[in-house]
Amino acid sequence: MSLAPRAVLVHRTSEYEELLTRHGTHGQAAFFLSSRGRDIREVAERHRRVLRALADVSAAVPSQWRQARIERADLDRFLFAPEDVVVVVGQDGLVANAAKYLAGQPVIGIDTEPGRNPGVLVRHRPDAAAALLPAALSRDRAVEELTMVEAVTDDDQRLLALNEIYLGDPGHQTARYRIASAGSATEVEAQASSGVLIGTGTGATGWLRSLWLQRESPPALPSRADPRLVWFVREAWPSPVTGTSLVDGELCGSQRLRITVESDRLVAFGDGMEGDTLELTWGQSVSVGVADTALRLVG
Repeated sequence: MSLAPRAVLVHRTSEYEELLTRHGTHGQAAFFLSSRGRDIREVAERHRRVLRALADVSAAVPSQWRQARIERADLDRFLFAPEDVVVVVGQDGLVANAAKYLAGQPVIGIDTEPGRNPGVLVRHRPDAAAALLPAALSRDRAVEELTMVEAVTDDDQRLLALNEIYLGDPGHQTARYRIASAGSATEVEAQASSGVLIGTGTGATGWLRSLWLQRESPPALPSRADPRLVWFVREAWPSPVTGTSLVDGELCGSQRLRITVESDRLVAFGDGMEGDTLELTWGQSVSVGVADTALRLVG
């Protein structure tokens, strides 16, 4: 007997909740914000919108389905199942946060603050959930498959990301490593830099684009569904033993960028989630390329 589908509602702690955790009461939080020229009423109203959206989506889940709710900070400890339909209630970035823990489950993005969020990944209002949930399991429903990036270490640790993977020093100091270009197995360069960023088309409007704009002749940025990655080295430093010739490029198909650590400790993390990292030590290598898994975003 197969299990009934499960709707997994993903959300994050609101600014109002964070203020209450820090200051204890509404009044103390209000005083803190007023001392900095802000009004707590705006923050509290945004919190109420999120609660209403979560309640509306929860009520829209079909009665025969199972249901779970997970906060952003607990994503790395939550076990997603193949029969799940993931409903991200919040901002675009929350979709990226959830994507790295999925394995092909359909994702519905619910925008809690239309006009405040770009709505690139959270494309729907809460009142659309009733129709979207059963449709997410239909073969006829349009689903956009967004390219993801993966990093795999030589001891088989794996990291997925929707926007980008950063590899560098955990304190954003100088990282030392050897980098091998995807185009030639014999082209290897020792580098000292502020780290390496490898990203997708979904990440091409953020951190990746800021590096792209700094280059004179960079590779073209990919679109969201483009099965291609681009990579950039941040602030490569030339010296008698480190070079600056391999500072950007693209990865297609099975091409991989290989980095071998020459520092005591480097880390790799995806989509800005520094709390969930791969730890890399001297002599360890990591290869980065297009992931076999894509984010299946319900249109």
